[in-house]
Amino acid sequence: MNEHENGAPHESTVVAPASGSGELTTPGGLPARFENPGLPPHVYRASDVDPAAGKRAERQVAALFTLSMIATVVFLVAYFAIPDDSVFFFPGIGTIKTINVVLGLSLGFSLFFIGIGAVHWAKTLMSDHEIVEERHLLRSSDVDRAQAVDVVVEGGRNAQLDRRPILKYTLGGALGLFALPFAFQVVGSLGPVTIEELKHTIWDPSENGGKPIRLMRDPEMTPIKLSDVTQGSVFHVMPETLQKYLDDGKHVLEAKAKAAVILIRLDPNLIKVKKARDWGVDGVVAYSKICTHVGCAVGLYEQQTHHLLCPCHQSTFDLTEDCAVIFGPAKRPLPQLKITVDDAGYLVAPEGFHEPVGPSFWERAR
Repeated sequence: MNEHENGAPHESTVVAPASGSGELTTPGGLPARFENPGLPPHVYRASDVDPAAGKRAERQVAALFTLSMIATVVFLVAYFAIPDDSVFFFPGIGTIKTINVVLGLSLGFSLFFIGIGAVHWAKTLMSDHEIVEERHLLRSSDVDRAQAVDVVVEGGRNAQLDRRPILKYTLGGALGLFALPFAFQVVGSLGPVTIEELKHTIWDPSENGGKPIRLMRDPEMTPIKLSDVTQGSVFHVMPETLQKYLDDGKHVLEAKAKAAVILIRLDPNLIKVKKARDWGVDGVVAYSKICTHVGCAVGLYEQQTHHLLCPCHQSTFDLTEDCAVIFGPAKRPLPQLKITVDDAGYLVAPEGFHEPVGPSFWERAR
């Protein structure tokens, strides 16, 4: 019989040996105790017994770290040397930027060779003697803390850093250089950006020689007449200037990402904000499709309530209130695009956006 901590007895889980047997068993028939099987015999590697094999493995690891350094240098040179508009055609994918491919491959190979070098080092040179540590209380004594430094030093000795300094230097070089691409990327992406740069899209008349820009159906790229837009109808719109980017095959995605517009017609008497009425034509209004929360496409229109809904996080905008936010995490209204009608009856944008489109980390005056 054994006792709980509170003194209440309970029945032992160990069953007495059957007649003629000296082995204790559990109710399930398993042995109550297991003998420690010990460790299997240690198998020595070639580098453990042959100095030539150890030297060969050392050179192989150093070569892998050196290849990592070369790949990182290729990344740094390509970052500055390859023009941003350089492209090439890749079968099955299409036209892609040269700099994206070179930066991606060089950075990938840099990390790959560091990883392979570290694995090869561990497998061939680092100590592989099996060590068993008995379980103990989850606390460290002052003596244990004092011994921590000795453990680190011993680990370096087992890794043969003192005997093979070339590994230490090439690993340090590979890891040091590998950090530089991230520093360049961070510094490059955090460069000075003005509000004017954020506001500029291909709706800007400067993209069309200073002339108003026609509104085009997306993706057909056909112009839209005022008479085409009936009550409650919704058009997904791109500027006529996008055609230039489609023909060149350069920066198309960047241009489309900022220029997407939704065009809707509602009763002019429902529009409560004077600026919104003045920037539309007979109840036809145009707003950026890019949600001011995190940039998803706002493409769902509820005709009865005149609400626009972002499907990503349910931000809701009221068209009658100049697309003010009435629900969800978005903090700013959708920017409105001013539109008019040209002599041929087509809808045109005489101006670009007056505030940046997309996620609203800026302020927008109402």
